[in-house]
Amino acid sequence: MSVIKIENLTFAYPSSFDNIFENVSFQIDTDWKLGFIGRNGRGKTTFLNLLQNKYQYSGKITASVQFDYFPYSVPDKSKLTKEVLREICPMFEDWQITRELSYLEVKDDCLYRPFDTLSNGEQTKVLLAALFLNEGHFLLIDEPTNHLDAGARELVSAYLRKKKSFILVSHDRYFLDGCIDHILSINRSDIEVHSGNCSSYMENFERQQDFERRQNIRLQNDIQRLQETARRTAAWADKTEKTKYGRSDSGLKPDRGYIGHKSAKMMKRAKVAEARQRKEIEQKSTLLKNIEVESSLKISPLTYRSERLIYLSAVVPFYGDKAVCSPVTFEIMRGDRIALEGNNGSGKSSILKLLCGQPIEYCGTIERGSGITVSYVPQDTSHLRGTLADFAVSHHTDESLFKAILHKMGFDRQQFGKDISDFSDGQKKKTLIAMSLCQQAHLYVWDEPLNFIDIYSRIQIEKLLKEFQPTMIFVEHDKAFRNLIATKTVKL
Repeated sequence: MSVIKIENLTFAYPSSFDNIFENVSFQIDTDWKLGFIGRNGRGKTTFLNLLQNKYQYSGKITASVQFDYFPYSVPDKSKLTKEVLREICPMFEDWQITRELSYLEVKDDCLYRPFDTLSNGEQTKVLLAALFLNEGHFLLIDEPTNHLDAGARELVSAYLRKKKSFILVSHDRYFLDGCIDHILSINRSDIEVHSGNCSSYMENFERQQDFERRQNIRLQNDIQRLQETARRTAAWADKTEKTKYGRSDSGLKPDRGYIGHKSAKMMKRAKVAEARQRKEIEQKSTLLKNIEVESSLKISPLTYRSERLIYLSAVVPFYGDKAVCSPVTFEIMRGDRIALEGNNGSGKSSILKLLCGQPIEYCGTIERGSGITVSYVPQDTSHLRGTLADFAVSHHTDESLFKAILHKMGFDRQQFGKDISDFSDGQKKKTLIAMSLCQQAHLYVWDEPLNFIDIYSRIQIEKLLKEFQPTMIFVEHDKAFRNLIATKTVKL
């Protein structure tokens, strides 16, 4: 057991005017299992890179352990998997890697296949297995669930529960709850360490946020009262000062010394009130340094004229001559929120693309109501580029509304001028979701909308869908989200 100590860490990218971190200090135990959470764009991956000494920074990072990073970059994916894993951990025994793979339900014959023939999920599992065989290393795990279906997420979570000495970046609450004992929270102004899992942290977080909101209201009322007092006192002092040069009703000249003394006292009272006001404002600023603004999102779904929108009967998508899945039969009724479930490669995305009218070969019958408007959030974000203004114009959407939604989802004003290709993966996904929320549609088709999306925004989206109840069909591996939102489940 040892300690990783962070002291007065300050860092900013050369092209940025603002610090990502400023005088951040904390320490963690190397035996802990840490979940790392925070808003998209706050610097989670940046912090992991700083631990690996990839950037110059001011402050001090002290650690007696070697850091390994996942996802591990494989230089030559044509090599046998065993050779790739041997490069990661040269000292492992065959029985050790076989044991680790059995925990993850991966057959050990994959060791003798080229690495690039493994599925994305298999690649994730074998790399994690090899990295954890490095004795005495501390593992930095960045978004391991992106290529894992629901079943694989449960397996990997159970596997991590048996391990220690890692920081895990993930936004899947159910996944985090299954494997961590501490939370590393990256806030608006600092990084904090909390004992417990994600659920216990979120409960404490909500209580703290509620307390700060109530304090905010109290302080605003106090400040308003002080502003009124200062204004009134200053007005009295000014009015009294003006009487120094007048005459009383009897024609006598006023005592200027007395009046001056009186107005000076009143001026002093006004200055004291003003100082108290400034102190209250400073107190408010300090108190609210980490409050997360969770503005309510809105959506304007269209109501279709009939109860049934789309009916699929024995539909099988094809890629070339290969059937993607077994025949699928279901209907989408007005008000449904349907979750498509299935392993990776079972055809979920293909079904969604067919519902959007994309040119995919299939057999079976799709009965679509006439005049149905569909809003689609694809899984892939690699095509996004250009400014947000350009993106709004290309989708015939009001730019101010589009940016207002993004601002509610945690975008800072300075991000509005950046090229979308420079956004984090979570920010790119938010861009697609915000565009969908701008669109009036009868049916919303979302393909893994929460990939890379932070926990706070997931909660915002859940509240939105529960309140407005649009008709939708979606694929999402976040179990907490599916359980809360889906009214029906279709398994492939």
